[in-house]
Amino acid sequence: MIDSTHVKAHRSASGGKGGSRNRLLAARAEGATRRIHALADAKGRLIAILLTGGEAHDCPIAERLIRRVKSAKRMLGDKAYDSAKLRGELDERGTRPVIPNRSNRKQPFRFSKRLYKLRWRIEAAFNRLKDFRRIATRYDRLARNYLASVCLIAALVWWI
Repeated sequence: MIDSTHVKAHRSASGGKGGSRNRLLAARAEGATRRIHALADAKGRLIAILLTGGEAHDCPIAERLIRRVKSAKRMLGDKAYDSAKLRGELDERGTRPVIPNRSNRKQPFRFSKRLYKLRWRIEAAFNRLKDFRRIATRYDRLARNYLASVCLIAALVWWI
């Protein structure tokens, strides 16, 4: 399963007095939101995580995430992941996409609505992540520190 979620940055995460000038400028250029893109297994445990700016689209990041893990039988995703390029990459890996068609698709693909209903598991995984205040609101100025926190919490949630 694949999905993403937005995380709003706290006002203290955007910079202020002190610190190197480059770091403060980078924090302001990154914007006020972050996006956590994640890939989960069939049980809803996060196995691959990427962090991007809030304006990033899902499909290009999905290709990077998919390359990080071994191929699966099926890939569940929402309408944001409906692209010919992503479907082609999944076909090359031998993975069957379970992704609904966007409303403007001229040649719709078939997908299993029964399997698509299992996508709630990745949504539940994001909800478990956001139970932790540090993840729900980004307080870290640097993206690498925030990503480290997300990975640590994901590992903790894996075993709970």
